[in-house]
Amino acid sequence: MATKSNPQPVIPGSTVLITGAARGMGELYARRAAREGARAIALWDMDAERAEALAAELSRGAGKRGGPGPDVRAFIVDVSDREAVRDAAERTRTELGEPDIVVNNAGIVRGALFWEHDQEHDIELTMRINALAPMWISREFLPAMIADRSRPKRILNIASAAGTLANPRMSVYASSKWAMIGWAESLRLELAREGHEHMAVTTFCPSFISTGMFAGARGPLLTPIMKPEYAVRAAWTGMRKGTPLVLRPWTVKLAMIARGILPTRAWDVVADKVFHVYSSMDKFTGRG
Repeated sequence: MATKSNPQPVIPGSTVLITGAARGMGELYARRAAREGARAIALWDMDAERAEALAAELSRGAGKRGGPGPDVRAFIVDVSDREAVRDAAERTRTELGEPDIVVNNAGIVRGALFWEHDQEHDIELTMRINALAPMWISREFLPAMIADRSRPKRILNIASAAGTLANPRMSVYASSKWAMIGWAESLRLELAREGHEHMAVTTFCPSFISTGMFAGARGPLLTPIMKPEYAVRAAWTGMRKGTPLVLRPWTVKLAMIARGILPTRAWDVVADKVFHVYSSMDKFTGRG
């Protein structure tokens, strides 16, 4: 029986759902879940070939301490489509059961001046994938997660440092991540106030990560481009512990503090001329 001194483990025996799971950080989360003893893993992605190949590999591989691999299945889902999310949720329940851990990892970025953004393929699509999809997905599974107190439940949201500070050429992306953070923090407080102690919501706010998604972007002062493995380890550890906010690197929190203390115009000067935050996206190209 789990106690405060010997809490029930979060990952071993769990069912894990990961969006954007076929590549990059999503793939690393899936590998970590398999390595740490998850019972089943649902890989949600648009890339059928990569998702199915990863599912086959992880199912064949040895699980925790050399045991059998988990039941890993690929679900081809466009998370920008609410009906597709609903259908995939039902298929996931049917094939693997209700998830114990939901990792809202899928995301896109469009770097441009706001008035250069296409309304449908940039603005609306970014908001659907980055902000609305995590809400739709979590809403599908939360009732069962709340009701089942037999083991710890977790929601891990992959946000961004862009959701904590404004930045030129990131207006749409930043707004989607601001929305995610505000929703996730409110959800966390609601769960706590309603006494659902077996549940925890963690939001990860990293600066740039070298997945190719932010190709061409330059890290601000004292803010190196992070390796995906480091970022995943930080987010995953925070999720297991139930840490509300995980900020990486440390300069993300420093910038938040400075922005909160300084007058807006003074912060603009510091962010632009000292930290070079405001020029970090000037040469952004993206994955292509």
